[in-house]
Amino acid sequence: MQATALKTLLETHVAPAAVAYCFQLWLDSPFQLVLRKSRTTKFGDFSCRPGRQPRITINADSSPYVFLLTYLHEVAHLHVHRRFGFSVSPHGEEWKQTYRNLCAPLLQLNIFPAPLAVAVRNHLQNPPASSFTDAGLSRLIHEPDKGLLLIDLPEGSEFQLHGRWYKKGKLRRTRIVCKELNSSRTYLISAHAPLGS
Repeated sequence: MQATALKTLLETHVAPAAVAYCFQLWLDSPFQLVLRKSRTTKFGDFSCRPGRQPRITINADSSPYVFLLTYLHEVAHLHVHRRFGFSVSPHGEEWKQTYRNLCAPLLQLNIFPAPLAVAVRNHLQNPPASSFTDAGLSRLIHEPDKGLLLIDLPEGSEFQLHGRWYKKGKLRRTRIVCKELNSSRTYLISAHAPLGS
């Protein structure tokens, strides 16, 4: 990926005050950044194959703060991989500390609105494998533009997500078993998935 293309992509998807920082992270450790269609099971991922440039994918329809936190989450995986290879747990203490360190400058620059900044600080005390399984953070990050979350619906409710209709089932830790009405297939969807998209 070319530097100009990456910078343009960041300018489109993250808050203006965070662009320079995110761009510098890429300059320090280049990787391929790929935007994906919306995925209900994840916001992004990191992969690294021998002989290829590391790759980070992020859902293209992510709101600016979701995109930013996902970007930092995946860049933390890149840093941990470059330092430890595959010898440590993907979301172990090495990753948690790296993610905290990457988020710290943004908190100092006041990138996040006050209530969201508090939720991010709390979230960073012990970040989970998926940032948006943190109920407090997920609710604040989606509330301004999305409103209702899947967890807010009663069990048995029918809802639309990314143009498909589902029936809400039982909660399993951080995901909810949902049946797609058209195909009758069962999916595990994040309990904090924003509805109305």
